Amino acid sequence: MRIVEAKEFSLKREEAEPYEKERETVLDIIQHIRQYGDQALRAFTRRFDGAELIDFRVPEAAFAEAYNQVAPEFVNALRDAIANIRRYHEAQRRQSYLMMDEEGTTLGQLVRPLQRVGVYVPGGTASYPSTVLMNVIPAQVAGVPEIVVATPPDKEGNVNPGVLVALQELGITEVYRVGGAQSIAALAYGTQSIRPVDKIVGPGNIYVALAKQAVFGKVSIESIAGPSDILVVADDTADPEYVAADLLSQAEHGETSQAILVTPSRELAEKTAVALERQLAALPRREITEVSIRNMGAIVVTADLAEAVDVANRVAPEHLELIVGNPDDWIGRIVNAGAIFVGAYSTEPVGDYYCGTNHVLPTEGTARFSSPLNVDDFLKKTSLIRYSKTSLLNHGHKIIALAEAEGLEAHANAVRIRLQKEGK
Repeated sequence: MRIVEAKEFSLKREEAEPYEKERETVLDIIQHIRQYGDQALRAFTRRFDGAELIDFRVPEAAFAEAYNQVAPEFVNALRDAIANIRRYHEAQRRQSYLMMDEEGTTLGQLVRPLQRVGVYVPGGTASYPSTVLMNVIPAQVAGVPEIVVATPPDKEGNVNPGVLVALQELGITEVYRVGGAQSIAALAYGTQSIRPVDKIVGPGNIYVALAKQAVFGKVSIESIAGPSDILVVADDTADPEYVAADLLSQAEHGETSQAILVTPSRELAEKTAVALERQLAALPRREITEVSIRNMGAIVVTADLAEAVDVANRVAPEHLELIVGNPDDWIGRIVNAGAIFVGAYSTEPVGDYYCGTNHVLPTEGTARFSSPLNVDDFLKKTSLIRYSKTSLLNHGHKIIALAEAEGLEAHANAVRIRLQKEGK
C-alpha cells in the first residue's frame, strides 16, 4: 500500500460510469415487467438465475427446513444480534405531537409508518443474513405492517438457508424468489402475484442499483450504495496488526473498495504496511482485496492528529475508526462519517453484524449530507393545521399581504372572503 504525506494525498474516487448499456437493459426489463407481469418475471428468472419457477413465493416448509442446514451457533448468534439491533433502533422512535396557542390554533405533526416496504436481499452463491436484519428491523420498529422480501434463487429455485432463518426469526413470511432488476420492477409496479410496495431498500449489483434509480418517484428508495470504504485515524498507541486487519476487512468487499490509514506516526505507517502485506497473503479473497489495496488504498502521514482528523472529514468515510490514545478528545471534531468506531476493540465488523448499529451507511463521501439507515426511513410525517377563527381574524391580513406579494390573488381571496364575511 502506498505511503504518502498529507500534502501529497489526493482522494481516489472511481469516476462515475454512464452504464449506458446496463441502463438500457434495466429499462427494458422494467417495461416488460410492467407489461407482462409474472410471465416476464418467470422468463427473466429463467434467463438470469437459471431457475424454472411457477410460484415465486417461498413455501412455508422451506423456512423450517432451513434450520436443518445451518449451525446452531449461527442461530444463537443471530438471535443475539437481532436483540441488539432492535434495542438500538427502538431508541430512535418518534412520536406525533400537537401544540396549541392562546388563540386556540392547534398545529402538529402526525408520524405514521409506511404501509408496505420491500427489502431486496442479494443471493445466489452468497449469503447475507445481516442484510435481512439491518433492513427489516428498523422497518418493524417503525411499525410498518407489511414487509416483503425479494431475493434471487439458485438454479433449483431455493433461497439461501441462512437468509431464510434470519427471516423466520423476524417473522417475515412474504418472501419471493426473484432477483435483479426484475424484482425491483415487480416490487415497484406489482405483478399478478406480487403487490407493489411504497418503498424499496437493500443493496444489490449495478442492475439492482440502476433499477432502484429508475423506479424512484413511483416508490421511495433509501439510497444508491457505492463501493464500501474505511478510514482509520490512528496514533502511535495503535497496534499495526489491528489496523492492517481492519483495513483489509473492507478492502475485501471489492476491487473499488477504499481503505485508508491516516496517522501522524511514520513508524505506525510503515509497520502497518508490512502487517498488511503479510495478512493479505493469507486471505481467501486475496486477488480482489489486493486490487483494492493497490489501486484505491493509501497510508497518509500527517503532521499531527488535528491534520489527520481534517483529512478524515474531507474524505467523509462510510466507516471511520478512531484508534488513538485519547479518543474522547477527538470524537466531537469528526463531522463527516457514516459511523465512528472508537478504540482498538471497536473493529468495523462489530458494527456490520452484532452491536446494534445499522450497517447500511452513506458511501462515496455522502456522509457529508446523509445518515445511516434508521427508523425515520420507514416513517412519513403529515402536518396538522387547525387554525382558529380568532387567529384568522387577527392575522388574515398578513396572509393576504404575502399572497399578493407573490401575485397569487386567489390565495389572498380565500382568506379575504372569510374576513369580509366576519366584518373585518
